[in-house]
Amino acid sequence: MAEPGFEFMHQQIKDLTPALRIKEGQDFWEWQKAAREKLRELLGLDLFTPCDPKLEICWEKEENGVREIRFTFESEAGCRIPCHLLLPKNPNPTPVICLQGHSTGMHISLGRPRYPGDEETIRGDRDFAVQAVNRGFAAIAMEQRYMGECGGSENGPGCVHNQALPALLEGKCAIGQRVWDIMRLIDVLEGSFSQYFSVERLVCMGNSGGGTATFYAACMEERIAFAMVSCAFCTFADSIAAMPHCACNYIPGIARWFDMGDLSGLIAPRKLLAAAGREDGIFPLDGVRESFALTQSLFRKAGCPENCRLLVGEGGHRFYGKESWALYEEMNCR
Repeated sequence: MAEPGFEFMHQQIKDLTPALRIKEGQDFWEWQKAAREKLRELLGLDLFTPCDPKLEICWEKEENGVREIRFTFESEAGCRIPCHLLLPKNPNPTPVICLQGHSTGMHISLGRPRYPGDEETIRGDRDFAVQAVNRGFAAIAMEQRYMGECGGSENGPGCVHNQALPALLEGKCAIGQRVWDIMRLIDVLEGSFSQYFSVERLVCMGNSGGGTATFYAACMEERIAFAMVSCAFCTFADSIAAMPHCACNYIPGIARWFDMGDLSGLIAPRKLLAAAGREDGIFPLDGVRESFALTQSLFRKAGCPENCRLLVGEGGHRFYGKESWALYEEMNCR
């Protein structure tokens, strides 16, 4: 049972009506512009300073017909982000940014266990980059802040939540930092890897915490053509306000202005696939369905109701690879 103080705050969030929820008769595109500006403020993105990425190619190799490039770049001065690019044999592949959730790091996306328990995580369909390159995509695994090589501990656990808290002192938050890193990664892909693919068809995908980063990045970054958000899309009241979660899930003040369903309108007219587990205990299906109903209304207002889909997997909190990739194909984004 949650502590009384937690229950009090849960009820406070449930009782909120988001101030920037679209009003009846309001012009959708004017609303979207104002909402994106507000989200930018809440994420603290104006507090970041662009810098020279100082791209470094660490190594390259080819195995089983897949070319792999390990590279790092600076998203902020002094903040170096490691990535792996997997290239299939087919020319001009669609690029996919692959974001792990709360795990020991991006090596899970690459299907390479390093720590106890990694094998089980990988068997849970979370080797996103391997799945993508096997389907002919160019897969980019990026380490997120406070996870794996960008955080954790010597034993490898992902996102030790206290590491994310000092950013709040500067008016930033972990989600804002991760969104900034994704946006700067896209700059690097566009500027230094365009010989392999075009970012015009860029996909961003992730599960759990990776799905959260995918969602907010797609809200802010219009170069993301398709967002595949898995086990992360739900009302705040039913998920991160209903039970303790890692500190990296929270954006100060956001529930006063938006719920996740409201924010999904920032992705239109681009494409959104929201996946959920029927038995997911931390992003419950009732909250997912409530959020997605709002998503559908917003995509209708944008004139593209076919560009959002909900996938419900028969299981818990995991990535539903076979179903998600099939629905991606059905939405005709290749």
